[in-house]
Amino acid sequence: MECKQQLKWLMLALICPLITGASSSIPKRESSCPKENLNITGGTFVLSKGYSDGSLLKYICPNGYYPSVQSRQCQDGRWNSKTKTRKTPECKKITCPSPSVFENGEVIPYKDKYYVNDTTTYSCHSDCTFRGSAERVCKPNGKWSGSTPICECDSDHCPDPGVPPGSSRTGNMFNIDDKVTYRCQSPLTLIGSKVRVCLDGGQWSGTEPQCYADFTYDTPEEASEAFSSSLKSNLAVSQQYEKEDQQGKKITMNQGGKLDIYIAVDASGSIYLEDFEKAKTTIKMLIDKISYYPVSPNYEILIFATYVTRIISMRDFKTNEDARNIMNIFKELDDFSYDRVDGHTGTNIAKAYTAILESMKLEEINNATTFSETQHIVILFTDGQANIGGDPKRKAKQIKHLVTKNDPNREKNLDLYVFGVGDDVNQEDINGLVSQRDQEKYFFKLKDLTEVQKMFDDIIDESTSVGLCGIVWEGLENKRRAFPWLAQIIIHASASKGSNCMGSLVSSSYILTAARCFKEGDTPDKIIVKLDKDLVVKVKKFQIHPAFNPTAKQHMGIQEYYEFDIALIQLEKAVEMSFNLRPICIPCTRETNGALKLSESEGTCRKHEEILMNNELVEAAFTSDMDTDNSPKNIKSITIKLGKYRDACVEDAKKAKGINVENAREAVTNNFLCSGGTEPKTDDVACKGDSGGATYVNKKGRVIQVGVVSWGVKDVCKEKRRFTSDADSRDYHSNLFSKEIRSFLKDHLENDRIGQPLTFL
Repeated sequence: MECKQQLKWLMLALICPLITGASSSIPKRESSCPKENLNITGGTFVLSKGYSDGSLLKYICPNGYYPSVQSRQCQDGRWNSKTKTRKTPECKKITCPSPSVFENGEVIPYKDKYYVNDTTTYSCHSDCTFRGSAERVCKPNGKWSGSTPICECDSDHCPDPGVPPGSSRTGNMFNIDDKVTYRCQSPLTLIGSKVRVCLDGGQWSGTEPQCYADFTYDTPEEASEAFSSSLKSNLAVSQQYEKEDQQGKKITMNQGGKLDIYIAVDASGSIYLEDFEKAKTTIKMLIDKISYYPVSPNYEILIFATYVTRIISMRDFKTNEDARNIMNIFKELDDFSYDRVDGHTGTNIAKAYTAILESMKLEEINNATTFSETQHIVILFTDGQANIGGDPKRKAKQIKHLVTKNDPNREKNLDLYVFGVGDDVNQEDINGLVSQRDQEKYFFKLKDLTEVQKMFDDIIDESTSVGLCGIVWEGLENKRRAFPWLAQIIIHASASKGSNCMGSLVSSSYILTAARCFKEGDTPDKIIVKLDKDLVVKVKKFQIHPAFNPTAKQHMGIQEYYEFDIALIQLEKAVEMSFNLRPICIPCTRETNGALKLSESEGTCRKHEEILMNNELVEAAFTSDMDTDNSPKNIKSITIKLGKYRDACVEDAKKAKGINVENAREAVTNNFLCSGGTEPKTDDVACKGDSGGATYVNKKGRVIQVGVVSWGVKDVCKEKRRFTSDADSRDYHSNLFSKEIRSFLKDHLENDRIGQPLTFL
């Protein structure tokens, strides 16, 4: 449409910007929306910004019900809704799809409609074999619990694929190349494969269909299981069968793997500001969680409406170190405001896929061999309401063709995911944009994007947590989760006064602590190890470094000498890993290679030391004894003094009681790290009971132990009842980079027969 010449300039100023999508220079009048006629029958509503312009109104119904209108937004003085209806909104009962299509058997009870908590049971005719769930419950998300019940009466090349609730199936022959076709009863939408083919290997192509109502959604648990499993299998797959008919995927990281991840976020007019902001947070969370694995994916991040904005391109990420900095990417995301689309608020999903396709072509041109070996993952956050740019499914097919070259064996190289965003998701169109492979799920519709964020909390497979050392989750109410390796050791001695020390879980069956915690006559049954709350662990034995000898230098004027002040406590049983129980990383191990994102060729002990101890002042920390929630009462910040700062730190050892030597290095050898003092800044210092604790640094989001708290010049805590350092109060930590200490750890941790052994470099 063109602006005609005869229109007045005033009309041009008002109308043309609206026609062309350009932003108008006339200031927008702040308006409010009416307070009347907003109620919903049987429910309530909440407002994000009261009745002012831009406020989001969300309807809330009791459990077992859904709102006929999900939400409204105040725009230009009116409450607009994506769901067009003249009726007053009402809370309707959630139903589950009818299971009456069950073939060759019987479903009880048989009803017209099934509501939340209704239970159905299934049985087969006598000549058929039953598979699936014999009892299913209608859940609050509009889906049945368990798996589709199937009565298999004939044995063909492929098993009977069943008929999911709410659907009908055409095709009853299950030999090679036979097809079955599904459709859902109106008004349900089919999610999954409409057509499935019986393949040579006895499997069906595609994925089992499901019939979704508008109110149907995936729970975080369902989505977590499907997405986490699928994503992890793309990072590197090791498949094992936990049950005969259930495939469980466990991750085995492949550091040499090539992984390109493209993420696109919808910022069009059909996406509310609240959902757009949640999508940005979700992306950051996803990238953060993936970063815990010992792989380094490449990223391209797009935000799209009518046009596409690249936050980071794949080529820039691979070639520009600054662009590759995750924190810079997060800042770019944070800085991208919802209104930057500047009036161009169409939903052009095709253009987003076109941009991804262009980047992929560029990568193929740059190195065709690498491109063919790369795993390509595309994740789209959208409501699927495409209204410009043509059919996005055509572009999705072009991406599939580029990666797979129509070779079925290369289909595994591409994964297309879509997360449904907002209250009104176009499920049918989105279904054509995702990958469809047997036993896998690629479209996720959650009640709220915060549910997606909860889902990512479970993205790490606990069975591999020994390999994923040093993971911390900061900023959470559960403080124990931020220190999952923390251990407190209490020794009840019969002949003398016992001792309290700290320690660190370094593998599933070993605690690292200080040798000085133990006295002659101590036995394993007298040792109490506190880890996660309510967890009782028994000690099998403890091993003290063979060179530890407190009296070794008494003849030189050192009454107590603490070189090699290190010990390992072996547990009777390996502890089961969880979010609250996970080992800290130990340098010079293959596990820490992964944490530092180093390849096998790069990963050496010297390289670890270069990365972790790369300044004359290394920021580090250790913790005090446990609080009631088994987290540390205090986190003590220190700087490890190296280079020109180390001499003064070591020299102060001569001020310690019981040390009378000319050369302080007799007391503090290179097998110690040194902290404390007030220059160039004031450190925290250790108090009684802190000995044996982990001295650690935080690198690349992972916690790596570099020392063990050993001894100090003076007890500031007792003298001044605080733990901030004086000018000459110093602490000395057993250095885990010491060759002799490393050898001791290797002898025991690499030969662990109870838990998961570590692999030393």
